Amino acid sequence: MTDSKYFTTTKKGEIFELKSELNNDKKEKKKEAVKKVIASMTVGKDVSALFPDVVNCMQTDNLELKKLVYLYLMNYAKSQPDMAIMAVNTFVKDCEDSNPLIRALAVRTMGCIRVDKITEYLCEPLRKCLKDEDPYVRKTAAVCVAKLYDISATMVEDQGFLDQLKDLLSDSNPMVVANAVAALSEINEASQSGQPLVEMNSVTINKLLTALNECTEWGQVFILDSLANYSPKDEREAQSICERITPRLAHANAAVVLSAVKVLMKLLEMLSSDSDFCATLTKKLAPPLVTLLSSEPEVQYVALRNINLIVQKRPDILKHEMKVFFVKYNDPIYVKLEKLDIMIRLANQGNIAQVLSELKEYATEVDVDFVRKAVRAIGRCAIKVEPSAERCVSTLLDLIQTKVNYVVQEAIVVIKDIFRKYPNKYESIISTLCENLDTLDEPEARASMVWIIGEYAERIDNADELLDSFLEGFQDENAQVQLQLLTAVVKLFLKRPSDTQELVQHVLSLATQDSDNPDLRDRGFIYWRLLSTDPAAAKEVVLADKPLISEETDLLEPTLLDELICHISSLASVYHKPPTAFVEGRGAGVRKSLPNRAAGSGGGAGGEQAESGAGSEAMVIPNQESLIGDLLSMDINAPAMPSAPAATSNVDLLGGGLDILLGGPPAEAAPGGASSLLGDIFGLGGASLSVGVQIPKVTWLPAEKGKGLEIQGTFSRRNGEVFMDMTLTNKAMQPMTNFAIQLNKNSFGLVPSSPLQAAPLPPNQTIEVSLALGTNGPIQRMEPLNNLQVAVKNNIDIFYFACLVHGNVLFAEDGQLDKRVFLNTWKEIPAANELQYSLSGVIGTTDGIASKMTTNNIFTIAKRNVEGQDMLYQSLKLTNNIWVLLELKLQPGNPDATLSLKSRSVEVANIIFAAYEAIIRSP
Repeated sequence: MTDSKYFTTTKKGEIFELKSELNNDKKEKKKEAVKKVIASMTVGKDVSALFPDVVNCMQTDNLELKKLVYLYLMNYAKSQPDMAIMAVNTFVKDCEDSNPLIRALAVRTMGCIRVDKITEYLCEPLRKCLKDEDPYVRKTAAVCVAKLYDISATMVEDQGFLDQLKDLLSDSNPMVVANAVAALSEINEASQSGQPLVEMNSVTINKLLTALNECTEWGQVFILDSLANYSPKDEREAQSICERITPRLAHANAAVVLSAVKVLMKLLEMLSSDSDFCATLTKKLAPPLVTLLSSEPEVQYVALRNINLIVQKRPDILKHEMKVFFVKYNDPIYVKLEKLDIMIRLANQGNIAQVLSELKEYATEVDVDFVRKAVRAIGRCAIKVEPSAERCVSTLLDLIQTKVNYVVQEAIVVIKDIFRKYPNKYESIISTLCENLDTLDEPEARASMVWIIGEYAERIDNADELLDSFLEGFQDENAQVQLQLLTAVVKLFLKRPSDTQELVQHVLSLATQDSDNPDLRDRGFIYWRLLSTDPAAAKEVVLADKPLISEETDLLEPTLLDELICHISSLASVYHKPPTAFVEGRGAGVRKSLPNRAAGSGGGAGGEQAESGAGSEAMVIPNQESLIGDLLSMDINAPAMPSAPAATSNVDLLGGGLDILLGGPPAEAAPGGASSLLGDIFGLGGASLSVGVQIPKVTWLPAEKGKGLEIQGTFSRRNGEVFMDMTLTNKAMQPMTNFAIQLNKNSFGLVPSSPLQAAPLPPNQTIEVSLALGTNGPIQRMEPLNNLQVAVKNNIDIFYFACLVHGNVLFAEDGQLDKRVFLNTWKEIPAANELQYSLSGVIGTTDGIASKMTTNNIFTIAKRNVEGQDMLYQSLKLTNNIWVLLELKLQPGNPDATLSLKSRSVEVANIIFAAYEAIIRSP
């Protein structure tokens, strides 16, 4: 008979009957009663009244009964904490049972009971189980430590469980090692410090790699995820790890495969791209990814989202596998759309014929959304693969001839982009487009057609009639179409002024007098003013040459892509968003990034990144658990760390690779500020100067603490370097000689570029000393972040003091962002990473403030006026490659201003705010 009988009963007084059955002397009756209790509990009945009776059943040798009682305890212990204490003695006793299954069961259950009173009694049994002779008990105890950490982190640290857990990494049993790694990873994510609990070294890595081959599939996932956080010492070690991980690519479990791919993608960054090993490894990565596409649709989708990232980073891996991304008739729509996106990313001159024939087939499908995407994809191919543009246009014309409404409309939208990419090349097809004018009913398609008519009005004989037909229903049109109509008619007037005067007056009247849309009204007034005062200037503005559109506008920003590569096989890689965008709290502050590229290796996306971008990853500032490496223990006579040569390359947002994002080198701002992205607001450039605001010197070391030596100092930035400017005064009775200086580990890696050059200092004399600082030293997070601990030695003694580094000296000269990247990055950074600050005592004009900021390496990307407020959009880059985006709101004549800051590392906000205060108040 099945267990379903326990869920059916018609008896009255059920609790009373269960109570008597639980106290029955017969073991079988007792077990039956507990099963009935569990069944009632499962369907939602309250059986907490039976708690003491069920607890009494714990005293048994029957493993099945014990499991049932433990299940009941886990469910009701929180609501009955006082009663749960009754079970503690049995738990402790079971932890010393001769049967390892019972020992493991007891320690697992104690870890699941989230009651403080019971947690106190868990420590001793858990300590014993972590050293148990049976591996099953040890692996269970390892997971229990992670559960206990979630309940009481301080207890785990105080009782030394973390050290015991680290010891289990050397266990002989691979499953114990895997569970220890899983527990440490869990604890690491929950830790507030952000510091890794286990220092990964070659010995630990070797142990993990040995266990990798023998543990279960989920154990392998935990170990691989842990290996992904390790950065090998050199290329040789990276190669060795790759060789030992590669066999995991053949695993049947998709999670193991993707975790292995994640580790290999990270290690590939450390290998020379021109080496044979790198080429072989790249070939080995393709088959497992292709195999994932033969799984069920849900797994396929996850695999495709991850492949999308891999293809953006390294298209070479799958460049010969185009056919596997061809859409099947029975694929779900979400799989089809993802495959379509990857096909475009892999399209090149060699396979474009195949791709176009596929896309033409897709455009005849019945799924409207998919057909639209397929038509857009043909346009993207034309823009991406220039030699194929003619073939793509021919394909689009064939699709237009089908007269299928939504196909025609999508085709017109993408043809507009093709005209933008290849001016004066395919305009002969305009007559065909005009034939379909009456069928257009979607705003985007109508707006595109209007743009084409306005842009090429001189080639269309009846352009005025066509535009006039749109004006008949002007008030009913979408705002997007109205704006295009206004601009198109003004273009037509400037090209053919004699016969279109009435038309332009009509449209300007509609836009300025009859419209409620402020954007349309404003544009109408601007055109009206331009045309009435200076038609020549109007012609220059409205008919100006337009910048060519970029090849790939939907690529992820390079640093975000690098971060997502580190999160392959997790939700972040499916959402294509960093964990901070959708996970609150735990681990949110720690940002992962790929290691610096090996020397001589090519760029990420098929070698497209310039070598100058290599090695410019943003450093994540580690948390300061304690001031390890105290100045007292430092060797004051140690040679100064040599300064790295100043970077001269134009480093892009958050670590390089802007060329990929924009499909070419960043274009210089057009004269007059014409920009296709944000209209006329982006017209303000700025030049970098080498000397910024000068902060007055303050006393760092008073004479009474320096045995007569007084040090006053400040920080400055000159010609791309940070300088520590000091005034040394000898107030003692004896001369001072043999000066030396040492800096403690700090948040920005500041170290002396050369030894301190200070001449002997006679009594009552003063000397000026300027010490250049490099930014390539060891990093340790300080509180506050810009705190710098200094030791100065002379012939008398060693003296210690602390000072604060001024934020403005940490702003690098290459902190100016491209306008498009600024806008995209502002949107990418989550709202949780935005902070606001109020500035007071602001004096001077907006342009004067912008100029002052530029002098201090805070670059104004754009300027606009909104409702009487001047808005400055600014960017800066710190010396450790952390980027900060800012919006400064100024009211002319008002000394108060608002500063909004966005960054992936908001810890730097206070430094930035203080720097703004200093710069704005400077003369």
